[in-house]
Amino acid sequence: MEPSTEIGVISDTHGRLRAEAIIALEGCDLIFHCGDICGASIVPQLAELAPCHAVAGNCDDDETLPLTCLHVVAGLRILVHHGHLPVDEVGFRPDIVITGHTHVPKVVQEGGVLRLNPGSAGPRRFNLPVTVARITVRQGRATARLIPLDVP
Repeated sequence: MEPSTEIGVISDTHGRLRAEAIIALEGCDLIFHCGDICGASIVPQLAELAPCHAVAGNCDDDETLPLTCLHVVAGLRILVHHGHLPVDEVGFRPDIVITGHTHVPKVVQEGGVLRLNPGSAGPRRFNLPVTVARITVRQGRATARLIPLDVP
């Protein structure tokens, strides 16, 4: 079997890091939090699982959080931003764009760009599912899957 890289993706925790989300992200090589963290302990808790990179959302007041981050992982350019402000994504030349904000989980391939919104892992909003996501990178190709969390 070819070696792969596992990337965990979480967003919109709004101060609540569920045990189910931690379990779903175990074994990841890297974790991205797409904003609306709303709690000083959440990123350090995620960093206990794997290195965690986070961006600010519209509900975050931590001025040390960037609005965007770009990381090259397993040869792929991954752009992360919350999605509440306009971002010139083309200038980053991303292979993968990860956003949050809407709480609506979504995986879409648009041309050569994989777009992912992991949905919300925090308090349930309306009738939307509570989800996180994982990206598997193998041989320079990325596939993403949404993981519904079994929560009340």
